[in-house]
Amino acid sequence: MNRNIPVCSLLDNNFASWTTCTMNILELYSGIGGMHMAFTESKLPGKIKAAIEINPTANTIYSHNFPETKLINCNIGGLTTKTIKNLDVNTILMSPPCQPFTRNGKQCDIKDPRTDSFQHLLNLLPDLNNIENVLMENVKGFESSQMRNIFIKTLKNCGFVCQEFILSPSQIGVPNSRHRYYCLAKKLPAKFKFETSDQMMETIPFLDVTSESLNCFEIQDILDNELDLTSYLLPERVLKRRLRVLDVCYRNSKRSCCFTKSYGRFIEGTGSVFTENQQEQTQKDLKRLKEMNSDSEDYIELAQSLHLRFFTPKEVSRLMSFPETFSFPSNLSNRQKYMVLGNSINVKVVTELIKLLS
Repeated sequence: MNRNIPVCSLLDNNFASWTTCTMNILELYSGIGGMHMAFTESKLPGKIKAAIEINPTANTIYSHNFPETKLINCNIGGLTTKTIKNLDVNTILMSPPCQPFTRNGKQCDIKDPRTDSFQHLLNLLPDLNNIENVLMENVKGFESSQMRNIFIKTLKNCGFVCQEFILSPSQIGVPNSRHRYYCLAKKLPAKFKFETSDQMMETIPFLDVTSESLNCFEIQDILDNELDLTSYLLPERVLKRRLRVLDVCYRNSKRSCCFTKSYGRFIEGTGSVFTENQQEQTQKDLKRLKEMNSDSEDYIELAQSLHLRFFTPKEVSRLMSFPETFSFPSNLSNRQKYMVLGNSINVKVVTELIKLLS
């Protein structure tokens, strides 16, 4: 596999000279450590002083990858101003629960109890005069929520200047669609090194739009060729009943669908599948299959000959720009791995946004 995946560097070579302060970071809703990895990749001066997460599986993975970081297993709704101040931090990176805002959910917004901890945190913010920088990530859809309005109003009332974004990894050379909401905030009198706007930005400032590296790399660059992939082949029941809704990727594909926490269990809308077969012939075979009786032996034989399989957790983590150093504890199931990856961030996108906080 090609380890030198060509993803663009968005800021110029003089970026290091822009850095004016050390970031002492509190990572909230830390999950499996996507924000931690993004900060490490940014190469900015600073440290993750503490991470807070209540999910036990996510905490196991976080500790496995960052054993030296202080990881607090608690409900963020129980935090106090004093606790946060005692951590001696000036930056908050966070990815609050997105379920209240997802298109496929009930979209209960602020009435959803899963927003309680976030609302509690915003209630603390006026007294957290030590916080100078904030980065928040959430699902696309958050931007039109009541919770977003409360969030932005709170930031501004606390003396922050902020900028909102809707971004996808495909915009910066990663062949995966994962549109997400992001907000950056800095405490005045500090300012961003780009002109902010009340409008949602859909590009990252300092992006070199003429760079050839913005062309997405191919799926073959993230393939895991060291595993026996037999167990990842789609089962017969899926081939018989769900073949019509599959999004299929090939070695030379430069795109894939967003992976969700249900990947591997459900098919439609949870992520793409892969085949080593040639694209042209596979598309012809898929067209033939749609005209056949799915219970016939000929159908099953042809469908199985496509060798369609799920992407492995390692391949999904690469599409989400996790570094090669990231790994899972050996006792976790694939179902657990897909669930936590589906709830995580794209590391590359957040890396570039963190740089804008300097």
